[in-house]
Amino acid sequence: MKKLPLALGVGALALGLVLTGCTAESPSAQTSTAPNNTAPSASAPSSSSNFADEMFVMMMIPHHEQAIEMSDIVLAKDGLDPRIAELAQQIKDAQGPEIERMLGWLDDWGVQYDADTMAGMDHGAMDGMMSAEDMTALENADAAAAGRLFLEQMIMHHEGAVDMARAALKDGQNPEVLTLAQQVIDDQTAEIAVMQELLAQG
Repeated sequence: MKKLPLALGVGALALGLVLTGCTAESPSAQTSTAPNNTAPSASAPSSSSNFADEMFVMMMIPHHEQAIEMSDIVLAKDGLDPRIAELAQQIKDAQGPEIERMLGWLDDWGVQYDADTMAGMDHGAMDGMMSAEDMTALENADAAAAGRLFLEQMIMHHEGAVDMARAALKDGQNPEVLTLAQQVIDDQTAEIAVMQELLAQG
């Protein structure tokens, strides 16, 4: 099994209990022939995956789910800055379909995704995840405070996703995963810049 980068490796022990695709006998492990740090060739089967691909997807699904939850919380606030509302809706619209795509990949790879197990994981194992206290603070804030808090929290959340995506680009092999990882980097880096500008404007 390949040595994983830190961003993916932190949660590996807990995820190993639910990742059926990373055992020595698994088809995905047996078909992972791309050397470390080497991108797959254009002819690589889209259904093949290695442990880094599977870890990225398994961790990015709840990461995206929390971003959508944060967006839902702030969008429910009366009097929310319309610029922040537009951004929150943009995040929901982008990440919802990505979750469905990633769940489909896990199904194709024969990897079981246990949402309850993932929900019970220490959020610290995934970069940028908010704690229960963070989520409660966002829930309890009024529109003005919630808007600023949402921007601050989502910048951290996005930075974590970008770190995870960079790690996936380094050690992953599945072409679709690598494409999504690059998309996460591009889209969320751009959104971070927008959020930083909104914070600077007050």
